[in-house]
Amino acid sequence: MFDTQSTGMNEGLGNLLRALRHIILRIGAVFLLGFMVTACASAPNANDPEAVAEYQEINDPLEPFNRAMFELNRGLDTLLLRPAATFYRGITPPPIQDLVSNFLNNLKTPVILLNDLLQGEADRAMDTLSRFAINTTVGILGFGDPATEMGYPAHKEDFGQTLATWGVEDGPYLVLPILGPSNPRDAVGKVVDVITDPIWHYAQNTDKEYIPNQRFVADAINFRAENMEAIDDLEKTSLDYYAAVRSLYRQVRDDEIKNGKTGTGGLPSMAHKANDNMDAMMSMEPMEDPDEQAPILATKN
Repeated sequence: MFDTQSTGMNEGLGNLLRALRHIILRIGAVFLLGFMVTACASAPNANDPEAVAEYQEINDPLEPFNRAMFELNRGLDTLLLRPAATFYRGITPPPIQDLVSNFLNNLKTPVILLNDLLQGEADRAMDTLSRFAINTTVGILGFGDPATEMGYPAHKEDFGQTLATWGVEDGPYLVLPILGPSNPRDAVGKVVDVITDPIWHYAQNTDKEYIPNQRFVADAINFRAENMEAIDDLEKTSLDYYAAVRSLYRQVRDDEIKNGKTGTGGLPSMAHKANDNMDAMMSMEPMEDPDEQAPILATKN
């Protein structure tokens, strides 16, 4: 009986996530061209440097649509994600949470390695390969992270970052349903990251589509649980939460694309833990201008 119920729940979850994925892809395809056309049409005169600087800072031509998607995501977070993350933190001891986070991060390593190579980052690629070999063996399938202690720190790479290193502009700000802050370049990158993920191919070729679906849910809950206080504090102290997240997302992406050389320090994202930055983030005084908020996190809203 329980097996039947579990199977039914898995099928229901899989159907829901597949439907959401199709909706996201269709919305992305429709709005990608629209965003690009709108951005080109609304660009200010190049002879007005102040207008150009302001345009590049905001670059949000479809702000009404983005705010609507932002509020949709906030609603889903309030109704589903935050309660699930709170429950997860309540029943799971912190050491076990660390093991789960390590395991989920290790699963991302093949995609990170591919993008290291596409960017011509040979040294970082060797670090990524070493991390995967060490953590998968000595770390027991990635539940441990001995690679960091052995001098191979984690880093994040995705195809959106690869496109940026190839000279592709990010384009206007874009809030995706479910997935949160993005832009046309990073939206394309997300699709490429999915179809180059070995786990996704394994699931497709073995009729086990529930695996990436459940992994997506686990990633989201794990991220929300790790950053519970930071997200809640950002929302409470921001005069305009939407504008604060927009600004922080761009800071995060710029830092990731430049491999942490922007001077903003390590910024949390879905790929890595934010615990090391939590004390510093929580000790900062709130600022009146949301666009001047200290970079906390902006990869999820």
